[in-house]
Amino acid sequence: MKKKTTIYDIAKELNVTVSTVSRALNGFSTISDATKKAVLETAKKMNYSPNKLASSLKSGKTQTIGVIVPSTQVHFFASVIHSIEQTLKNNGYRVLLYQSNESLENEINGVKTLLEAQVDGIIASMSLETEDVSHFKSVIKQNKPLILFDRTHKDIEAPSVTINDFDAGYMATQHLVDKGYRNIGFVTTSHQIKIFNDRYEGFKQALKDNNLSIAEENIVFGGLSIKDGRFGAGKLLRSTNLPDAIIAGDDFTALGVIKKLKENNLVPPHIGVMGFANETFSAFITPSLSTIDQQANKMGAECAKMFLKMVKKKNPYDNIEHIILEPVLVERQSTDKN
Repeated sequence: MKKKTTIYDIAKELNVTVSTVSRALNGFSTISDATKKAVLETAKKMNYSPNKLASSLKSGKTQTIGVIVPSTQVHFFASVIHSIEQTLKNNGYRVLLYQSNESLENEINGVKTLLEAQVDGIIASMSLETEDVSHFKSVIKQNKPLILFDRTHKDIEAPSVTINDFDAGYMATQHLVDKGYRNIGFVTTSHQIKIFNDRYEGFKQALKDNNLSIAEENIVFGGLSIKDGRFGAGKLLRSTNLPDAIIAGDDFTALGVIKKLKENNLVPPHIGVMGFANETFSAFITPSLSTIDQQANKMGAECAKMFLKMVKKKNPYDNIEHIILEPVLVERQSTDKN
């Protein structure tokens, strides 16, 4: 194996001291421009690459950030990751990615693994199973930046980037009311993640503001998946008070709802269907799905910018920020009753 070039080799080649080479490579003003040029050209010619481990030990920084998401198969999370990576790449950072697959155990292992890798901070969206948040608190105890996005928790005192989920739930419901639907059901998750509770509260408030009642038998709490959407729609189809529209907890659940309705010859918008997240497939299924866009790209960029501010502070948790983005309604065929 060919021996890796070191600053000692560059110093020997140029007949200068090792400290001169080191200072030239790090741009010290005490080194002349001519010497800097000679060192940089020789380093390039000899295929020199800096020892990142030694550099990180000296600075206490690895220029690496950990990102934990429930699943990269969900377009929303993939878009957030892409935006984080692009923003941080321009600032010399690398991203280490960990998927929890909606498992608390995986999430705990993810935090442990990333901390062992000496990441400079963690950006995370919690799994549906997460109730005990002590693993996230361990990041804060180490004084490393922790930023939560999309899914947050009331017991974690850390910065966050979310959308206004109450408004998102209200917006989805109001859209259906404006389209002429009056008996609106909801198929969502029973997990105590704040965003889903906020959406449900927005749903209830919109019905109240429009003098519409909530039919308790048409509220189905379960998981978030195509399978859960099919199950929820099946339960609603057996209701004695069949809803004329259904809001789903996310787009995958909405897809399951649509599949079940179509099997029963109730093709939307005969029964309206709304989702959340604006997944890529939402525009291409038949009928296309009306949904709430969560501004994934902007969310990722805001997370990255927040990290860059936090990592420069002695105490990253001075003046904790909570950025709330506005939801965006995307109208498509599944609610086009008019």
